[in-house]
Amino acid sequence: MAKKYYVVWSGRQNGIYTTWEQCKQQVDGFAGAKFKAFPSLAEAEAAFGRKTDAVTRHSPTKTQPKKAKPAALTQSQIEAMPFDIKIFSDGGCEPNPGKAGTGLAVYEHNKLSELWFGLYQQFGTNNTAELRGLHHALLMAKDKITHGHSVAIFCDSKYSIDCITQWAPGWEKKGWKKSGGEIKNLDIIQSAYRLYQELATHITLHHVNGHVDIEGNELADRMSIVAIDTQETELAPYRKPYNIAEIMALRTG
Repeated sequence: MAKKYYVVWSGRQNGIYTTWEQCKQQVDGFAGAKFKAFPSLAEAEAAFGRKTDAVTRHSPTKTQPKKAKPAALTQSQIEAMPFDIKIFSDGGCEPNPGKAGTGLAVYEHNKLSELWFGLYQQFGTNNTAELRGLHHALLMAKDKITHGHSVAIFCDSKYSIDCITQWAPGWEKKGWKKSGGEIKNLDIIQSAYRLYQELATHITLHHVNGHVDIEGNELADRMSIVAIDTQETELAPYRKPYNIAEIMALRTG
């Protein structure tokens, strides 16, 4: 029998597995499980969205390889992910600190369905704009999940992702304090972290590089500039026609 590689996008522990039994342990009885078998490791890694040491980590080997830096996601890899809804968030600031705005692009079955802009701050930073975008992406994800959709979120701010997935648990244990000074943007981080805890088993959150021709990220970026130009303080839907070429021609954040 030909060897297969099993990708788990949504399970107890996401990754690539070399046996069905390993995969089954992650998805059996898990609400909203997403998984699929592939005939080669290369295809599995492309579908998973990055190279990973999960195969060796979950295989019965005696030695562990050094963990490689994840490869950057591409447009085709994102499109291959089997999620109903894909939400891209971004933030911009001119200069930094300065006038800040946030943008979001929502895709349903890989088709652009919604564009949003706003959350303007006269005196903001790139980090506050990015965090606000991720927070509102989580709010959107919660609504989509209640309507039975599977959701993935894509954000080009490693800082924002690390705040709610890695650093916040430790800060919370220490009474929301850290050695070396205050936690900047704490109010947004706490709100986003609580929401992420609620949704973590139902969504996947991916980092993407900015300005590498990932359409959703580029559109969210342009929406953040629309927010700055219009000084829209609420999160508002983009009412003009979704002419992607025209939107892409706007200046970048």
